[in-house]
Amino acid sequence: FPSHDNRRCELRKITMLPLELKLIAGPCSAESYEQLRSVAKELTYYNLFAFRAGIWKPRTQPGAFEGAGEEGLKWMQDIHAEFNLNLLTEVANATHVEQALSYGFNTLWIGARTTSNPFSVQELADALKGSSTTVLIKNPTNPDLKLWIGGIERLYKAGIANVIAVHRGFSTYDKQKYRNLPNWQIPIALRAEFPNLEIICDPSHIAGIVTGK
Repeated sequence: FPSHDNRRCELRKITMLPLELKLIAGPCSAESYEQLRSVAKELTYYNLFAFRAGIWKPRTQPGAFEGAGEEGLKWMQDIHAEFNLNLLTEVANATHVEQALSYGFNTLWIGARTTSNPFSVQELADALKGSSTTVLIKNPTNPDLKLWIGGIERLYKAGIANVIAVHRGFSTYDKQKYRNLPNWQIPIALRAEFPNLEIICDPSHIAGIVTGK
């Protein structure tokens, strides 16, 4: 808790529920082997749950960099070999799943845009059926609790036991101080639906914007 003196911070003893902090870090997208290795080397000082990097990037408009593809998977495989980091990347279709698993990924995430499409989630669930992969599923882009629940149920019905929900906030047309609105009531409602489901927070989109406006 910060004191009134901004130059220092006083920590008070508080009682918290026992928990395991899952720290996930890494570049938004894999752009080169050198970039990945530089970041991974710095992150070896932390007890990471996973080293993440986007291999395939779903851009709003064509023409932008949409990821390194399979070449990036090779880079990530080399990173794992050198630093023994658990690898994590986003998948959006069955081909992505097949390629990621072939390069040794045992943790994958489903992005917000994909969660918003039940057809896409079902395709991924079918591709992952029978695997022991840990799957992180982000909330849909719009604040629709049922879409999030439906995506999780599709994974469970495919026999995927290790599912983690990721709260990353919700897109809004009227941009204010947050890039995405937290809408905390939605992950709280998700907890009521799945009392034993692990829910983690991705603060990168809900931590505000650079200008603070």
